[in-house]
Amino acid sequence: MLCLSIIIITVILIILSILFFPTIEIKHHKISTYWLIPIFSSILLLILRCVSWETIYNSFVSNSAVNPLKILVLFISMTILSIFLDEIGFFNYIAIKSTKILKQSQYKLFFGFYFLISILTVFTSNDIIILTFTPFICYYAKSTKINPIPYLISEFVAANTWSMALIIGNPTNIYLASAFNINFLEYLKNMILPTCGAAFISLLILFLLFRKSLKSEMATFEKDFPKPNKFLLIVGLIHLFTTTILLAIASYINLEMWIISLSFATSLILIVLIYLLVKKQRLTVLKTTLLRAPYNLIPFVLSMFVLVLALTEQGITANIRDFLNSLEPTYSYGFSGAITANLINNIPMSVLYSNLLDGTSLKAIYASIISSNIAAFITPLGALAGIMWMNLLKTFDVKFTFKQFTLYGCLIGIPTLVIALTILFVM
Repeated sequence: MLCLSIIIITVILIILSILFFPTIEIKHHKISTYWLIPIFSSILLLILRCVSWETIYNSFVSNSAVNPLKILVLFISMTILSIFLDEIGFFNYIAIKSTKILKQSQYKLFFGFYFLISILTVFTSNDIIILTFTPFICYYAKSTKINPIPYLISEFVAANTWSMALIIGNPTNIYLASAFNINFLEYLKNMILPTCGAAFISLLILFLLFRKSLKSEMATFEKDFPKPNKFLLIVGLIHLFTTTILLAIASYINLEMWIISLSFATSLILIVLIYLLVKKQRLTVLKTTLLRAPYNLIPFVLSMFVLVLALTEQGITANIRDFLNSLEPTYSYGFSGAITANLINNIPMSVLYSNLLDGTSLKAIYASIISSNIAAFITPLGALAGIMWMNLLKTFDVKFTFKQFTLYGCLIGIPTLVIALTILFVM
């Protein structure tokens, strides 16, 4: 009971920190609070012997797919490949070119942006796409005197829907699929139809919600971005797509996914470093790429993993599993996963569900993956991207409250979740 109480208090404090004190300042350095709280809780659980050092050590050094260190290496390595393309201006350049092709029609622009963001998300990372396109959309809307909200919500929904398509689209996909040895192609085969169904219904709802706003005229947008360095662009794209292909066949060539992603991230860094030194150029692109990697996820995921291990050792996980398995698993894991993600964030939700799903059906696993993605656009707490997105909007003076986010999120997210889970159930 003490263990459960500590974990519940931890969850409440994480939510409160995200809402009211997301950062603290120490010697002019801002530090996010969301990862500090679970660290203190995991230490407390160790002191109180709710979880043993041996259990934690065995989990962190185990030669298994569920090893959190391997999963973090995989995710951060893939993120570095995406961040690099962003740093050399690839995504902004593509966005500008797209707006020029789509010209002065808001309808064309709305659907064009949606499909562009969707395609880029499939092959890169939903978080990077959101953080890249949000400033661009805010600036573009201000310059052309149009309402940014339809485009911002569409961007957020597209990124967190199409992130389900491939295993690399979201750290939650990586975590849950790796935990149950689901390979790249098996994942794609089972997730492509639920993803397409979710994308269709969410886009339809988006259009119905914003069709009137899209009728207004827009001013001409003259801004341009310089072309990315051709050599760096080719190197970045080759590394990204080669990594994606190798991840797809990893199980057939007996290579673990984290080794592939780490190798190519390292290769990219070394090639870019040599190129910049030979050309006698500043290392700014490389430094910024490495600094932007989501290192905060490391203590956050590891400490949340300790909390889940404590729940398992105390037998609480087994009781929750028994309850969820007494219902139709597609819906019990799908709906409960979405609720849980919006209480504790989708990454710790995935860590928790990796234990709950032990011995359950494949449908329950895929339902949990679906919920971990779609939960992101129900409330800002559903994913770290939502928290960062809301902060970005404040930076650009876009008025969009927690209440508005949740209202739009429920209108779009609940039907989307129902459709995606139903397609999975029928499959």
